[in-house]
Amino acid sequence: MNPSTHSGPGPGPAAPATGLVLFAHGSRDPLWHRPMQAVRDQLLAEQPGALCLCAYLEISSPSLPAAIAQLVAQGCTRITVLPLFLGTGRHAREDLPLLLEQARQQHPGVQLDSATPVGEDPRVIGLLAQIAQQHIYKEPKL
Repeated sequence: MNPSTHSGPGPGPAAPATGLVLFAHGSRDPLWHRPMQAVRDQLLAEQPGALCLCAYLEISSPSLPAAIAQLVAQGCTRITVLPLFLGTGRHAREDLPLLLEQARQQHPGVQLDSATPVGEDPRVIGLLAQIAQQHIYKEPKL
């Protein structure tokens, strides 16, 4: 039997361990980290056993290279970096690809990918618009 095509019961090929890095800018203010950590915590509550870490471009720890190394040490062979940015600015367009290329050189057996920044997801845009609508001043009805 070819293990790569095994689909029956019993042992088959192990699925590659997949990791996720929630990537944000970073800040000296510890309160700034709470939303990123809350996303990670909610994901882990909904998917126990998922391999997910927060990482930061600067100022905060862990750095992206450190988070990737930690996931590789946990056995990940595929890692996606999800930028927690509202748009594709310089950090997502220039800094992140450079960091990923350096990580690919450090971990040649690992597939490293980057997702589109979350702020460009239509669901996030819709949610932000709903939140903004709650703050539009409306004249009281007489």
